[in-house]
Amino acid sequence: MQSQMQRRVKPGLPRRREWHARGVDGTDGDHGGGPLAALAEVRAWIDAARAVTVLTGAGISTDSGIPDFRGPQGVWTKDPQAEKQSHISYYLSDPEVRKARWQRLLATRDDRREPNVGHRALVHLERRGKLHTLITQNVDGLHQAAGSSPERVVEVHGTVREVACLDCGERAPMERALARVEAGEEDPPCRTCGGILKSATISFGQGLVPEDLRRAELAAQSCDLMLAVGSTLSVYPVAEVVPIAKHAGARVVIVNAEPTAMDPIADAVLQGQIADILPPLVRMDG
Repeated sequence: MQSQMQRRVKPGLPRRREWHARGVDGTDGDHGGGPLAALAEVRAWIDAARAVTVLTGAGISTDSGIPDFRGPQGVWTKDPQAEKQSHISYYLSDPEVRKARWQRLLATRDDRREPNVGHRALVHLERRGKLHTLITQNVDGLHQAAGSSPERVVEVHGTVREVACLDCGERAPMERALARVEAGEEDPPCRTCGGILKSATISFGQGLVPEDLRRAELAAQSCDLMLAVGSTLSVYPVAEVVPIAKHAGARVVIVNAEPTAMDPIADAVLQGQIADILPPLVRMDG
């Protein structure tokens, strides 16, 4: 797997079988009995699975009030200039980009958001003894807040709940830095060395943590079912785990509101609202 966060789409593998479910109400499906039949079959796959590896993206957190990036109402879709805040080169070279980023963090307070039913459904999957590893592209910390075991969660893009100095590496809770911004510091420097502070997230152009990539790849190779939830599956190298799992013989199930880059290689695509699909999929209702 590559070491930097990139956006690109790789060619897919030959198509096997595919379902579409825009909801779980039995309408608008194209596989036999429709979405309910697809849901039931995928639920049986999970029941039979030895080890489920889950990959989550921004879509699972939208019901917690955190907008995604590339969806119809995504942050970058509505304001392309906002994407600059997630590129390390712009962040380092332009104080105005840093100031705008701090103001956005202060306005959104993503570090204070609460988990939703999608996060709790994955906690239920873990409690059933099915979850091998939860790989997340999200930086909001909501999986752990919902009750997922920290040792099972791989935050490949870091966390917004902490800040890190880009010079000395010191880390601190995000709330401390935002208190300084609220008090009038537009671009608060590190109090230890005077260096540039940034949320402890991985921006485009920054290297990912090799150990996190290794864990994600091993989890993909070791599972017998890969469940991708709320991701466009177009950001590499994280999206690579899906074809890795496929090549290793695992079934691939995608749950997302929109089509994804990996739909052609999935064994099942359940398209609809995550809050509607995921709880019954993992038998959260008992």
